[in-house]
Amino acid sequence: MPERFVIIGGGPAGNVAATYAARMGAEVTVIERDVIGGAAHLWDCIPSKSMIATGGAMSFMRRSEGMGLEHETPAIDVAALTSRIDRIEEKMSANTTQLLESQGIRMIAGSGRFVDPHTVEVTTESGTEQIEFDSALVSTGSRPRIPDWCFPDGDRILTTRDCYPPQVFPESVTVVGSGVTGVEFVHMFSSFGAEVTLVVSRQQVLPGKDPEVAAVLEEEFMRRGVKLLMGARAQTIERVDADGNSDPSGDQVVVRCDDGRSVTSSHAVLAIGSIPNTADIGLEVAGVAVDRWGYVEINHHCVTSVDHIYAAGDISGKLPLSSVASVQGRKVAEHAMGLHTRSHRHLDYDKAASAIFTEPEIADVGLAEAEAFASGRKIRVTKVPFSATAKAMINNDTRGFVKIISDPATGVILGGSIVGRHAAELISVIAVAVTAGLTVTDLVESILVHPALSEALAEAAE
Repeated sequence: MPERFVIIGGGPAGNVAATYAARMGAEVTVIERDVIGGAAHLWDCIPSKSMIATGGAMSFMRRSEGMGLEHETPAIDVAALTSRIDRIEEKMSANTTQLLESQGIRMIAGSGRFVDPHTVEVTTESGTEQIEFDSALVSTGSRPRIPDWCFPDGDRILTTRDCYPPQVFPESVTVVGSGVTGVEFVHMFSSFGAEVTLVVSRQQVLPGKDPEVAAVLEEEFMRRGVKLLMGARAQTIERVDADGNSDPSGDQVVVRCDDGRSVTSSHAVLAIGSIPNTADIGLEVAGVAVDRWGYVEINHHCVTSVDHIYAAGDISGKLPLSSVASVQGRKVAEHAMGLHTRSHRHLDYDKAASAIFTEPEIADVGLAEAEAFASGRKIRVTKVPFSATAKAMINNDTRGFVKIISDPATGVILGGSIVGRHAAELISVIAVAVTAGLTVTDLVESILVHPALSEALAEAAE
């Protein structure tokens, strides 16, 4: 077992690996250049979900008339919202820091770089230090992808990370990118009352997701007045003056697409994915292989091409989710400390649950219906709308459905999708069923709460 375990990157993968390894007796050092808890997690995920929660509260207030309440138009307190986001970030980072400190883990504020396969050089404000290790984990995260035709200025042409803490809420905004991050930003800005346009490069939002799921979200966006530019790929984004002339200090932004269409708004947000932070950290010196996109190549134990160096989180090229990174971190610690020689379950990325925090929420896990049909696999698909449940009517929100995919011969639950209120919570039931190999009968025979949205799960299983 390694005595010295060095971790570059203190995000979800890094801090979980650190705590588990420390409990098993390792001498752990965590190197973090930005913030303990992870930049992508605390500077992207948490602020966006906090703002989405505020937008959701505003949307709920607008629907209050249907629940026997007098309707009042809510107003945004930008300073209070910013303060709220800051408090959440600070609390989460402090909690993680306190946990690491309580386990005797050394934390260094600085940048780490391999100088050979067993040594990391750390650069801090006070100088440099070399640390030798027996095992190491690289979990340096990712940053927003910026194409060469776009030049974000942090003012009106924004990356996703430029959007918080919020300085102003735009009157109009064009979101480029219709993946998970893009649709969440559309939802957020439209909830705050902005006029929103979404540039969709494919023929549906959320390419790769269940078309029925995407259709519900598209319908909701159009109901809110969101403009969808389908089949349009952005080519340029630039600021212009009132006459439409290029002007770096202009008050408007024009997004031009490859099919000749264009859209003008006060702001534009680029949400076309992320790139791994793997450059300039000495991976080539350590002998760690990366693919042509810069992701570190790993096996099912998160081991890189060097058997004592691991990679986890966004740089691993797997699902870019904090939940996945955390589990990877635990698996890395267990493998590094020798627990894989005992009973050890490999991480199955195909069984990871994910959610999209739009309104309605979207969540899925396991085998997708389109994927099954494409591979010729026989499946049974059952679907129940929330409009059939009492709790949805009580909540005055009957949008969406529950879909369960099972094996027609055995009844084993293979996957599922949920669109609707609290989908991110409800998907956990299907995720446990998929991981544990439960059947639809197991779900049907479970006695659930009434009235509750979860009843739709049992009805879909039945």
